[in-house]
Amino acid sequence: MFDYTTLKVIWWLLVGVLLIGFAIMDGHDMGVGTLLPFVGKSDVERRVVINTVAPHWDGNQVWFITGGGAIFAAWPLVYATAFSGFYWAMLAVLWALFFRPVGFDYRSKINNPTWRNTWDWGLFIGGAVPPLIFGVAFGNLLQGVPFQFDDRMVSTYTGSFWALLNPFALLAGVVSTAMITLQGATYLAHRTEGDVQRRAITAVTVMGLLMVVTFIGAGVWLQAIDGYRITSPVVTDTLAAPLDKTVVREAGAWMANYAAVPLLWVLPILGVAGALGAVVLARAGRTLLAFVASSLAIAGVIGTAGASMFPFVMPSSTMLNASLTLWDSVSSHLTLGIMLVVAVIFVPIILIYTSWAYAVMRGKVTAAYIRENQHTVY
Repeated sequence: MFDYTTLKVIWWLLVGVLLIGFAIMDGHDMGVGTLLPFVGKSDVERRVVINTVAPHWDGNQVWFITGGGAIFAAWPLVYATAFSGFYWAMLAVLWALFFRPVGFDYRSKINNPTWRNTWDWGLFIGGAVPPLIFGVAFGNLLQGVPFQFDDRMVSTYTGSFWALLNPFALLAGVVSTAMITLQGATYLAHRTEGDVQRRAITAVTVMGLLMVVTFIGAGVWLQAIDGYRITSPVVTDTLAAPLDKTVVREAGAWMANYAAVPLLWVLPILGVAGALGAVVLARAGRTLLAFVASSLAIAGVIGTAGASMFPFVMPSSTMLNASLTLWDSVSSHLTLGIMLVVAVIFVPIILIYTSWAYAVMRGKVTAAYIRENQHTVY
């Protein structure tokens, strides 16, 4: 089995992979929900849009649940502190997500325009709100979160919900929303045809360009934000002890990893190039490749955030040495080892099952199909 230090790095990478998997798979479901009221102009067109994701959305939720479970098991201090500080934000995400299962299941049960239109906007909320809040959360992480620990390692959050909605965090929220909506638009462009597909390709163009502009803008802005740096010797092979270090804030600290490892610049470049590639490919009719490019853009954006913050996971703005890193906020060596075995077994199973499900239900969803199967589709 791997040594403790190596396991800590492996789980940092695995959590990143799970977040990317969530953004790619559950992200295109949310992106489709965000676009639903705009790309579908009639009831039949909206049913076309819904039926591109309705058979898969609950399976894709596995990535969300697995990511949250991995954070809970690998980084218990991060999980506990985040749910304390971001409590109302997390509840807002859950409230928004409630619209998805009931929206998919009940939207077409009654043939009433008001009923169906209401659920369409409910699905929009369930698709648009979570990525916005997740982006705002990442924006706050990059600025530092106001929390501290007492002598018993009980965390106290000293900020407020409204303080989370600061300008940089809102910009990060726009990046996240554009990124997820782009993912949904490329998926829609691949799974539909006719007017719905044309509107989806227009959405790819708008969201792709919006993502690039805001992502670059956030990167430029980040250079003016004081980052975090550990100044004391870093101990990587001990149990959780976040207070046993010295941390300072200084200008340009979030860019230090890029200076030390220039290869990391591949990540932000991938974020920009992937989004622009998705726009070009979608407009050229290469919709599957556009979806792949959009997925690579997601990996680039999330990877950029992780590489910038490394080794920090949740920095504190009010008690600097309480900042949580991948070295000092993790579970035991035994726990990480057992979890790694579980991940090696079950993540491939999830990938195989998901690939099989999409292969079985591949192809275009058309208006004719909806009309011919009025009572057997969503």
